[in-house]
Amino acid sequence: MHPRAGAPLSRRRFLALSGAGAAVGTVALGGCALQVSTGVSGAGETVTVMAKDGDITTDQVTQAHKDIGIKIHLVRYDLTKLIAMMTTGAPPDLVRGVGAVDAPYFVARDVAENLDPYFAGSSVLKADDLDPVNDLWRYDGHTQGKGPRYGMAKDFSQDSMYWYNTAHFDKAGVAYPPETQPVTYEQWLEDAKRLTQRKNGQTTVFGGSYNGLNAPGLLAGLTAAAGGSLFSDDFSRVDFTAPEARKALAWYIDYCRAKVGPSLIQPDPNGWDGPTYQAGRMAMTGSGYWLGGMIDTDKKLAQVSRLAPAPVFEGGPRLSPCQGGTGLWMPKKAQNKDAAWRVFEWFFGEAPAKERASSGWGIPSLKSLRPLMPSQESYQKRALRVQEAELKHFSVTAFTPYASADALAALFNQAAPAAMSGGISVDTLAGRLNSSMNEQLKRGKEQVG
Repeated sequence: MHPRAGAPLSRRRFLALSGAGAAVGTVALGGCALQVSTGVSGAGETVTVMAKDGDITTDQVTQAHKDIGIKIHLVRYDLTKLIAMMTTGAPPDLVRGVGAVDAPYFVARDVAENLDPYFAGSSVLKADDLDPVNDLWRYDGHTQGKGPRYGMAKDFSQDSMYWYNTAHFDKAGVAYPPETQPVTYEQWLEDAKRLTQRKNGQTTVFGGSYNGLNAPGLLAGLTAAAGGSLFSDDFSRVDFTAPEARKALAWYIDYCRAKVGPSLIQPDPNGWDGPTYQAGRMAMTGSGYWLGGMIDTDKKLAQVSRLAPAPVFEGGPRLSPCQGGTGLWMPKKAQNKDAAWRVFEWFFGEAPAKERASSGWGIPSLKSLRPLMPSQESYQKRALRVQEAELKHFSVTAFTPYASADALAALFNQAAPAAMSGGISVDTLAGRLNSSMNEQLKRGKEQVG
């Protein structure tokens, strides 16, 4: 039905890929599989999946063989190794990726398989059942969110939403955010300042954390919330001096300067928000619905935790993007496409998908699985109510195909601390980011051709 691997990846494509860092991932996929009886298309085959630890568990490998008769051979995700496998014409059959930033990158380099014919023939993954978040995995050669499907999200969150601890709000005398109406980013930052607790010059409670999954994704989302686009119409340039992008950048630098939460100049000793929030040392965390999977393991914490809508900028549109959409894509030169698709169906639509949906660690990417989302406890019902109201505000924030999120993040991380510590102005930073990122984007565009 689908052609086998053809010629190896050209040197030009190799150079285009090797200029990238691996895209930043979201929380690892988790959960053990439930038993399900299915057809066995591709039974007896072995499918190689390149993934990160926890994306697919050893229990799930065993379960896949039992459920669909296919052996999964796991290879640890490593971009250098992926490029090497693709240049020899023997890539993995499925590869993990972050839809929000990876889809246009790999499609533009002509290494990802168009999965539309597979979706069209599937009785498991039906187009009308796909949550709109899966549009992150669509790309028409110009704009993300349109055109053929090249992958699918395993689950997702709207990553500009945030959780907050009512005990800290009560202590500081700060009013709770409304359940379904967003506060402004300006108000969020003011609240974070009031919620921050310090002792002997040390921060004992972060008032709020708002860093997104990676700096480029966060700034793209903030710029969209300000009513603009971080990238030019052809995605070949950024302009941080444009009013909306400058507003987004200035807000984030203000957040860092205020030292109300973790940043490059004030790192969280735990490395991420989860343990800090769980320990009662963070009043607000800019983490989407998925963090509820961790919060719910501590009933006392769950009862004082609330989920709130994504903030808005004064006068800007109401948007609630997904910065992740982590899932799988299929290389064009994969050797075992039909068996890989059967694993794809199983992983995204059968036992593992049902287990993930019921875990609370993300919103299922199939609408039909939403009833499995945890709602037994009153705090789960509340979070679900807020989340369901927020779904209608999702839209794709298109990302450039010409540079990886990691490559742009590295440039940001190099330039931004000077502004965060007050050493340079936001306008000086904007100019430096334009210079370094546009050079990276120019090289990427030349490589893609």
